[in-house]
Amino acid sequence: MVSRLNPYLNFRGSAREAMAFYQSVFGGSLESNTFAEFNVSDDPSESDQIMHSQLTTPSGFVIMAADVPKKMDLKEGSQLSISLSGDDEAELTGYWQKLIDGGTVVEPLAKAPWGDSFGMTVDRFGIAWLVNISGTPAA
Repeated sequence: MVSRLNPYLNFRGSAREAMAFYQSVFGGSLESNTFAEFNVSDDPSESDQIMHSQLTTPSGFVIMAADVPKKMDLKEGSQLSISLSGDDEAELTGYWQKLIDGGTVVEPLAKAPWGDSFGMTVDRFGIAWLVNISGTPAA
């Protein structure tokens, strides 16, 4: 798999509606998972909200999105982050190490419930980054 860079949109409870809209605009295949599917929210009111959604269009666009849990800030200007993903662990870990230099680690790069390695950081310039390294799903 080639490493990819694409936008990641953040919402507060409207990711499902927004991604359906973007699908109506661009077409393509939409996949979504809820917080409940991965047991990642302690708040029952968030169980059906979107933990991760991905729209892949016929033109090759990839748009990802999620609902930000209530326990996390969602400030104006933070609705967009950049996602780096792929399966080249050395390449992506190298990018991660450089991005966190002088930045703030929000979520350490570590094994995630969906089987990949995942981390979130804000670089020294205030840009939010998500790094996801494909792995083997947990049994």
